[in-house]
Amino acid sequence: MSGVLFANQFLSYLLVYCVFAVCIIGAVFAGIAVRKNKNKKEAIETTEKATE
Repeated sequence: MSGVLFANQFLSYLLVYCVFAVCIIGAVFAGIAVRKNKNKKEAIETTEKATE
């Protein structure tokens, strides 16, 4: 009986861990995308100022 309870708790915590891991990975990729976009905008502004 205790083996079933242990397996149930283990799978429950594993599911929570997987949800957190997916959220963290998504946040990292979103942050990378935002930073690349910001760098691109800054490069365009720098190029425009240099040509003036």
